[in-house]
Amino acid sequence: MPHIVFCAKYKAELEGLDEPPFDSDFGEKIYKTVSKKAWGEWIERQKMLLNEYRLQPWTREAQEFLVEQMNGFFFGEGEGGALPKEFVAPTH
Repeated sequence: MPHIVFCAKYKAELEGLDEPPFDSDFGEKIYKTVSKKAWGEWIERQKMLLNEYRLQPWTREAQEFLVEQMNGFFFGEGEGGALPKEFVAPTH
């Protein structure tokens, strides 16, 4: 039976993740409130952020920045979730 959540991003009941993405309270919050659909969209956004800002994901600064962005993307908190000013969407 799939794990169903009330998705914070879509404000609807959708299938949730199979397990928490992180071993932390924040990972548990995502597991309980973010759908697979929204998580997949976050993964694509994260790739774009890593590339646009030339982030090194193993650094503490990059990780903190991505958590801030993730909070904004899912929960509308803080500056996160906004696209970089320089971002140009691919055309294909």
